[in-house]
Amino acid sequence: MGDLSDRREARRFAMSLPVRVLAQDANGPELKASTRDVSYRGLYFLTDARFENGSEIDFILTLPQQIISAGDVNIRCHGHVVRVEPDDTGKTGIAAKIDKYEFIPVRASAA
Repeated sequence: MGDLSDRREARRFAMSLPVRVLAQDANGPELKASTRDVSYRGLYFLTDARFENGSEIDFILTLPQQIISAGDVNIRCHGHVVRVEPDDTGKTGIAAKIDKYEFIPVRASAA
């Protein structure tokens, strides 16, 4: 097939991980979603919300203990939307490139 069909810069892993999309407006609601695939450079998730190509996006990915033996790990990411497409289920698929990230501690439960 054509070389143009796959422009990925990094290997993607098909995995459903919880992702929280943070509102750009401080008073806006946080959006909960689940990834379809992830790489170190970006992710793809499905949502009911609307996004525009090129818009900035902040989100928190949670890597569960099943992936990281030390326990759940949260990664706060800042990036931008590179593709928006409709899904068969009526949701919108969002592909976002990660521009920067930081690991954030998972708060321990109160003793």
